[in-house]
Amino acid sequence: MNISFDLDDTLIPGVKRFPVERRTIWQKLVSRESLRSGTVALMKRLIQDNHRVHIYTTSYRSPFYIRMLFLSYGIYVNKIINKSVHDKTLEKRAGSISKYPPAFGIDWHIDDSPGVAIEGTRHQFRTIIIPENDMEWTTTILTQLLAGEAGA
Repeated sequence: MNISFDLDDTLIPGVKRFPVERRTIWQKLVSRESLRSGTVALMKRLIQDNHRVHIYTTSYRSPFYIRMLFLSYGIYVNKIINKSVHDKTLEKRAGSISKYPPAFGIDWHIDDSPGVAIEGTRHQFRTIIIPENDMEWTTTILTQLLAGEAGA
């Protein structure tokens, strides 16, 4: 499966706060941003289980920067979709939908925004919404992905 993750307030704290991964000196040199605690183990497990991990963000962070951030934790991200790529791919539709994973071959999108879940229902793509206070968020994701595979 192709699984995408949002960055801001899902994997990287911003307005929403949650525990973060410990960072090495190398990771501090690569980025001033930290990843949500559990991100590394979750993504490595997904990759080990032959899933492809993608980042789908509405930010303008460069794909190179995002790739380096995740590589500093030993995670290879298959595809990176930022706001520029989203807009270029969706063209006129880009302004009417914040994310549209089917345009990029993505089976599941993980986000923090209930609005993205509404878009998922409206435009028929699968989402998993993670609240900031879900301390078992990785289990939530794995459980829903397994349930989705069984239902597919």
